[in-house]
Amino acid sequence: MVDAAKAQDRPAFILALEGQTAPDLVAGIEHAWVRLGAIGGAIDALRDAGCGEVVFAGAVKRPSLLKLGLDGRGAKLFAKLGKAALGDDRLLTILVKELEGEGLSVVGADDVLAGLLVEEGILGRHRPDQSAAIDIALGLDVAKAVGAMDVGQAVVVQQGVVLGVEGVEGTDALIARCAELAREGPAGVLVKIKKPSQERRVDLPTIGVGTVRAAVRAGLRGIVIEAGGTLVLHRDKVVGTADEAGLFLVAADLSI
Repeated sequence: MVDAAKAQDRPAFILALEGQTAPDLVAGIEHAWVRLGAIGGAIDALRDAGCGEVVFAGAVKRPSLLKLGLDGRGAKLFAKLGKAALGDDRLLTILVKELEGEGLSVVGADDVLAGLLVEEGILGRHRPDQSAAIDIALGLDVAKAVGAMDVGQAVVVQQGVVLGVEGVEGTDALIARCAELAREGPAGVLVKIKKPSQERRVDLPTIGVGTVRAAVRAGLRGIVIEAGGTLVLHRDKVVGTADEAGLFLVAADLSI
């Protein structure tokens, strides 16, 4: 992300989150450390660094409210949100508005890294069969339903049975959990799509080589993502790893 920004003549500054960001990721790069709940401190750091654009990158493990380390502005933000602060979608939408209210432009990761979003179709050599297609259809329906409730982005389905739905543990942990629930016969399918009301600039679902490797370890037979709505990191490596393992990769058009 930093290299891509610099190549576009966009000087990079990293706002690193205490207890979340690995120190080696910011080594040698201009940065500042802030608590996850220090909204005012984060905005001050961005302003001091002369930032005009903000891009969100990387996963964040959401702590309990007591461990957020809220500053004055963060506390006001959470008070404004009320129960909505319990879900990611509303929280991120309000956070974007706070940043934009300070004159900062929030851009998506795909605006900096071209080619992260994929078009509809089969991404590799392998295709789902009819039984997999049934699991895919169910998985898409379930993922849309739980996404509308701001629960998670991913679901694993096998032989018409929902093995698991993503919660706070994340996709890789979901896959590992479902491996223990796998049934005999045709293997399961991971479906990962964005939530219906999701702020797409800051929290699009993402898969990478690690996702494919987790699926292989769990014995899954394929992964389905949303065309134009899921980020694919290192696409060539993702497709190559899936092809080698015999997994299908499908980008589904959900606009139809």
